[in-house]
Amino acid sequence: MRQHLLKLGAALFLISTCLIATPATAGFFGRSKSDWLSPTALAATADGSTMFVACATANQVAVFDVATGKVAKNIEVPDSPLGLALSADGKQLFVTCAAPASSVCIVDTASGKVAATIPTGHTAMAPVLSPDGKTLYVCNRFNNCVSVIDLAQRKEVNRVAVPREPVAAAVTPDGKLLLVANHIHTGRADADVVAAVVTIIDTASGKAIKDIALPNGSGLLRDVRVSPDGKFACVTHVLARFHLPTTQLERGWMNTNALSLIDLTKCALFNTVLLDNVDSGAANPWAAAWSADGKQICVTHAGTHEVSIIDAPALLEKLAKMPAAIDPNAKIDYNAASRVAADVPNDLSFLVGVRNRIKLPDNGPRAIALLGRKIYTANYFSDSLSVIDQAAPNVVASSIPLGSKRTMSAVRKGEMLWNDATMCFQGWQSCASCHSSDARVDGLNWDLLNDGIGNPKNSKTMLLSHKTPPAMSMGVRDTAETAVRSGIKNILFAVRPEDDAKAIDEYLKSLKPIPSPYLEKGKLSAAAQRGKKIFADKAVGCAECHTSSTFTNMKSYDVGTRGQFDKADEIFDTPALIEGWRSAPYLHDGSAATMRDVLTSRNAADKHGKTKHLSPQQIDDLTVYLLSL
Repeated sequence: MRQHLLKLGAALFLISTCLIATPATAGFFGRSKSDWLSPTALAATADGSTMFVACATANQVAVFDVATGKVAKNIEVPDSPLGLALSADGKQLFVTCAAPASSVCIVDTASGKVAATIPTGHTAMAPVLSPDGKTLYVCNRFNNCVSVIDLAQRKEVNRVAVPREPVAAAVTPDGKLLLVANHIHTGRADADVVAAVVTIIDTASGKAIKDIALPNGSGLLRDVRVSPDGKFACVTHVLARFHLPTTQLERGWMNTNALSLIDLTKCALFNTVLLDNVDSGAANPWAAAWSADGKQICVTHAGTHEVSIIDAPALLEKLAKMPAAIDPNAKIDYNAASRVAADVPNDLSFLVGVRNRIKLPDNGPRAIALLGRKIYTANYFSDSLSVIDQAAPNVVASSIPLGSKRTMSAVRKGEMLWNDATMCFQGWQSCASCHSSDARVDGLNWDLLNDGIGNPKNSKTMLLSHKTPPAMSMGVRDTAETAVRSGIKNILFAVRPEDDAKAIDEYLKSLKPIPSPYLEKGKLSAAAQRGKKIFADKAVGCAECHTSSTFTNMKSYDVGTRGQFDKADEIFDTPALIEGWRSAPYLHDGSAATMRDVLTSRNAADKHGKTKHLSPQQIDDLTVYLLSL
C-alpha cells in the first residue's frame, strides 16, 4: 500500500513540477525567567468579572479585571505556569507549574497568595477539576501519565498511564470520563497508518479504558473540550498528508488543520472536519472552547492568528446527515465535495456556511475563554489578550496589552517566526507544523525533495542542530543554517528577508536540553549507570561514533538500516543522542518505535553497535542510559 502511494506521489510530482508542513523548551526550565509574559492559559470566574492569565515565561499569573480591561495584580509562582483551573466558587486557583519535578500551586484568589503546593510529575499542565470539586487531574507530559490528586488530602493518589505526551484533558459533566489528548503518536513512522490518539479514562476505576485513534496523519494535538451536554468532545490537531512528496502546498497537499469530534455516547470518533479553506490554510489549531449553551465551538489558530467560530448544532447536524455509503438512488449535490462521511476529512469546503473566521490583531493565540458574547484569546507572542465582541455591529477583534511594550530579541523573534504560518504560502503550515512549537518532532516520515523522491525520512529534532553539522538524515545540507533557508524556500514556499532566517537560527541555537524523565533526582539511576559502562565498552562500540558532549562524531555510515525506499549506497548521519528520550520513533525512516528496538530488532547486523551478545538485562540497562541523556 505505502509503495503504491509513493509511486503515485512520484507520478503526481512529474505532473505538477510547474507548481512547485508552548514554549521554546517545554516547561521553560531550560531557560531563565523572561521579561516576556507569553500568556498561555486562561481561567475566568463564573460571573465573568475576573480573568486569570498564566504567563508562561514570566513565572506569574496575571489577574485581569474584565471591566477595566487592565491587570489588577500579578501572582508569582515558582515555575512556568502552563495550566489553570478555577474552583466553582472562584476561591481557589490551581496552577500547574512545569518543571522536571512539577508542582500544583493552590492560590487563594482573595489574597493572591500561594496557600499550598502539591508535587506532580515532569512538565505538569492542563489541570482539570472534577465536577464535584474534590479531584484534580493533571497531565504530566513527559511522564506519559495523568496525576489524580485528592484535594481534601492535597496529595496525588494515582497515576494513569497514557500513550505519549498528554497535553490537554477534559472531564464529562457527570464526572465519569476524563478525555486526554496525546500530543504525538506512539509507534513506528514507516507504517501505512500513523496517528495520535485520545485516551478515555474511567474516573471511578482510575484506569484508561480506550484509545480513540484519529484519522491517518493526525498529530500535534493541542486541546480537547467536552460539550456542555456531555454528548461530544472536540479535539484540535494537525492532519498531515505525509504519504505525498512535498512538491506543493495548494489545497493542503502537505498539512491540513483539523477539528475532530468524538461521540461520547459511543466513545468513538464521530468525524473530522478541516478548518482550512480551499485557498487559505488555518495553521496550527490550538485552543478550543464550547459556549455555555453549546451553540458554538471556537478554535484558535496559533499559526495564522485567527479564531474560527463554528455553529455547533449546524455542524453536528450536517455530519449526522452524511451517509456511510453512496446511495445510488439519491440525488447528487454537485455543490458538495463530500458524498459520504469518509469524504469529510478531505473536504476543504465542509465548514462553508457554518463557520466564521476572524483575524486577530495579535500573534500566537494559544488559549481561549468565552464570556457571554465575548471571546478572549491569550496571545503568546504579543503579550496581549484579543477580544471579539459578537454583539457588536462589526464583529472584529481588538487588542488589550498585558504589560509594557518590549523590543524583541533575535531569539524571541526567531521563535515567533518558527511558529508563524503567515510566512508560508497561503498559511498552510509553519515550521512548527512538522517540528512542534518547541522545535522537536512530529514523529512522521516526510518525503522531502532534498534527497530525491520516494524515500521518506523521519522528522528530526532541531535541538543541537547548529552544533552538529551536517543537517538532515543523509547529511545533504552542510549546515543547519543552509537547512533553515532551504526550509523557508522549499517547505514554506516563501521568499523572506535574510534577517528572518538569522532570527530562526538564533532561536534554534538557544534551545536547551530538557532533563530526562528517566533520571532519578536529576542523576542517572543504578540501571543507567550500568548502561553507561556498556555504552563505553569497546566491545559494544557505541562510543566510537557517539562521541563528545553531543554524542556524535558528525560523520555518516552504513549502519545496516537501509529500507525498501533507500538506495544501496546510501549512508546516514550519526545522530546526537541528547534528549533521545523524546524524539521517537528512531532511525532515518522511523522504523524503530522504541530505543530498545534500535538496539535489537533494528540492529540485526550489529552495524550500529555490537549488541547481539548482550543479555536482555544489559540491553535494558543500555536502553535506560540512552533514554537518560
